[in-house]
Amino acid sequence: MRALLCLMLGVSALARAGESAAATNPPPAVRLNLIRPARYFGMCDASGAVAVSSNLFIVASDEDNILRLYRVDQPGRPVKEFDCNAFLELQGKSLEADLEGAARIGNRAYWIGSHGRNINGKERFNRHRFFATDIAMSDGEVSLTPVGRPCKTLLEDLLRDARFARFHLDEASRRTPKAPKALNIEGLAATPEGHLLIGLRNPIPAGKALLIPLLNPNEVIEGTPARFGSAIQLDLGRLGIRDIAWHEGTYVIIAGSYHGGGHFRLFRWAGPGARPELLRVDHLNEFHPEALVIYPDRGLREFQVLSDDGTVLINGCPCKALKDHNRQAFRSFWVAR
Repeated sequence: MRALLCLMLGVSALARAGESAAATNPPPAVRLNLIRPARYFGMCDASGAVAVSSNLFIVASDEDNILRLYRVDQPGRPVKEFDCNAFLELQGKSLEADLEGAARIGNRAYWIGSHGRNINGKERFNRHRFFATDIAMSDGEVSLTPVGRPCKTLLEDLLRDARFARFHLDEASRRTPKAPKALNIEGLAATPEGHLLIGLRNPIPAGKALLIPLLNPNEVIEGTPARFGSAIQLDLGRLGIRDIAWHEGTYVIIAGSYHGGGHFRLFRWAGPGARPELLRVDHLNEFHPEALVIYPDRGLREFQVLSDDGTVLINGCPCKALKDHNRQAFRSFWVAR
């Protein structure tokens, strides 16, 4: 009997040890391939994007307020441009909305600014923008129509929610975006329920990336205060969220440092309650990945990643400093199984 008890205790101890090891030693990363690198012209800082069709995508820049339409199969100049300056109700000298994230639900695309200060710590209320555009195609022509009004109070609504007080977002919003514990929004994703997930590059509370569900996006663009779900924190190796996209029950996340240096990583995540799974992609850090485009006909079999190349040197000059937009460019690549 004593021998049997010892055996049972031994098995129990081994099981606990196995559980502990599984918790501290995650499974090896899934290996994927980087394929079809390409270059698109007309802008440098690709910061958010949505698919329009199997062969078209729209990209936002964090340097201006123009949304640009490109063909997947013809890297080069944009097919069409949509100027959002008048619609965004911008004021002052610095008219940059610092567009950073995009998500599509049905025929509606949502766009979000960083909601942070500028590099010198000065308030830039034009960056406090969340808005929507409806996408339509007729005889091969794409139209993009602004809907409702741009929301300028998303951050105020966020700061009023007592559930988020533990993240000290009010204090974070007064720091420069790339300072420790500052505030900087960069990701936006649809959810299965038709809500949105707002992904923060900064802050990263307790070393975990922060996601905040926005439950009523269509009401917000009509002037109703934002309603939020409970915050979600993800272990992305002490990195923040640079972009996030959803497809049929699975999210893909680009993770990066809050200050702009360091390495990027890709993760796959099954949603709340699941642990993010690292995706290994060789040569990922030869780019500056900042926007995900998932095409419904391809799903996660292969998806597109866009690089923010504003600081890439072109003939010795940073891309974003080039006056001629025809010379400005950003890179794209695909991640495939």
